[in-house]
Amino acid sequence: MSPQQQAPRGTTERPGGERLGAEELRADCASCFGLCCVALPFARSADFAEDKPAGRPCANLRADFRCGIHARLRDSGYPGCIVFDCFGAGQKVSRVTFGGTDWRRAPGTARSMFEVFPVMRQLHELMWYVTEALDLAPARPVHRELRRALARVDGLTRGDAASVVRIDVNALRAEVNTLLLRASELVRAEVPGRRRNHRGADLIGAKLSGAGLRGASLRGALLVAADLSGADLRVADLIGADLRDADLSGADLTGALFLTQAQLNAARGDATTVLPPALARPAHW
Repeated sequence: MSPQQQAPRGTTERPGGERLGAEELRADCASCFGLCCVALPFARSADFAEDKPAGRPCANLRADFRCGIHARLRDSGYPGCIVFDCFGAGQKVSRVTFGGTDWRRAPGTARSMFEVFPVMRQLHELMWYVTEALDLAPARPVHRELRRALARVDGLTRGDAASVVRIDVNALRAEVNTLLLRASELVRAEVPGRRRNHRGADLIGAKLSGAGLRGASLRGALLVAADLSGADLRVADLIGADLRDADLSGADLTGALFLTQAQLNAARGDATTVLPPALARPAHW
C-alpha cells in the first residue's frame, strides 16, 4: 500500500440521512487482513521483485497482516505496491463483508474473501470518483444523478460475499462513467480557449514539456515515461491515465480532475510540481 494516502474529501449523505464518510474511501491498512498482499497476483518485473499467484501471501506479509518491508518497498524492488490503492476496499471486505474474521483463523473463508476483494476495490474506486464529481460546483446539473449512483454502488458494497462477486462491474462502470464524463465536460467547459482531446491516446514517451493542456481530456491516455515537465495540466481530466514514470517536474495540476494518489506515486515530479490540495507529494520525488 502506498505510503501516501489520499486526503479526505467531504461527506455524502446516504438515503435516510446517514453520512458516507471520506475515511471509508481511504485505505486503512491497520483494519485490513493484508488482502492486497494475498488476493492479487503479480509478475516479476520492474514493478515486482518476484512472481506471486493470486491467493498466495506475499513473502513479505507479516503475521499481523502488515508489510515487513513497507518503509523500503521501492528499494526492495516493489514499486508496484507503492502505486496501488484499494480506496478503502480492504477494510470493507475485512470488517464488513466478513465481519472481522480473518482468512488465517478461518481458512474456509479465504477463497471467497480473495474473490470479493478485487470486485470491492473497483466499486470503491467508482465511489471515489463520484464523490469527487459531487465536489465540483460546475457539475451541479448532474449531481442528483451522481448521488443516486453513489447510493446504488454504496448499497452494492454492503451485500454479502456471494452478491458482490455476481456484480457486473463492467456494466456498472460504463453506467457511472457516463455521469463522470458529463461532470468533466461541464467543468472543463468553463476553461477558456481550445481544449485538447487526447482521450485514450498513445502518448508513451511523448515530448510534452511545457504543453498547454489546460482543460484537456486525457482520459485513459497512455502517458508512460512522457515528458510533461512544466506542462499546464490545470483542470485536465486524468481519469484512468497511465502516468507511470511520467515526468511531472514543474507541471501545474491545479484542479486536475479525477487524479488519484496512486497515479502521482507512479510518476516522477519535484518540489515545483503544483498538486491539488487533496493529494500528497510522493516521498520519492
